[in-house]
Amino acid sequence: MGLAQGPLRARDVSTYLQLIVLFGSLSLMSIGGGNAVLPEMHLRAVNQHHWLSNGQFADLFSISQTAPGPSILIVGMVGYAAGLEVGGVPGAILGGVVATVAMVLPAASLVYAITLFWQRAEESRWRIAVEKGFAPLTVGLILASSLVMSRAADHDWRAYLLTAVCTVIFVRTKLNPLLVVAGAGVIGYLGFV
Repeated sequence: MGLAQGPLRARDVSTYLQLIVLFGSLSLMSIGGGNAVLPEMHLRAVNQHHWLSNGQFADLFSISQTAPGPSILIVGMVGYAAGLEVGGVPGAILGGVVATVAMVLPAASLVYAITLFWQRAEESRWRIAVEKGFAPLTVGLILASSLVMSRAADHDWRAYLLTAVCTVIFVRTKLNPLLVVAGAGVIGYLGFV
């Protein structure tokens, strides 16, 4: 039975392989967490593979951040969207599982391997240098993610203004972030943005 005649067509397999390559490589670059690789995830899922639009990606990001559980829920949802395109609901579920496993397995394996000798090098100068170097790298990746998400979600000057005001409130006050998010949600719901 050929690939085109079986339950999975060549296009289906290609999509799942693209998910594995994308999220497997992002897994190894996600220093500081899954949100650090959002710009690359957005670029590939929206601009290269066209699994989602800008707005859909921003919506999935919002849902993944507000839903209980790990912040990498967006990975499963992007995989779901990619699989939905080629295999309906069963393909979407498979796509979500494939993307999630591809995101978790490489990084978990690497962390396990590094941990085996990392503790033995506790006083090493190179270990201290690596640890100090990761802080600015992580901050830069998170800032890049913030920029990409604001560009994907904001559509006019009012949305950019709301994003800027919320950012200032987050940085300058100790107000509960959930209140700020709820307030921004109400403003959006009422149609001001």
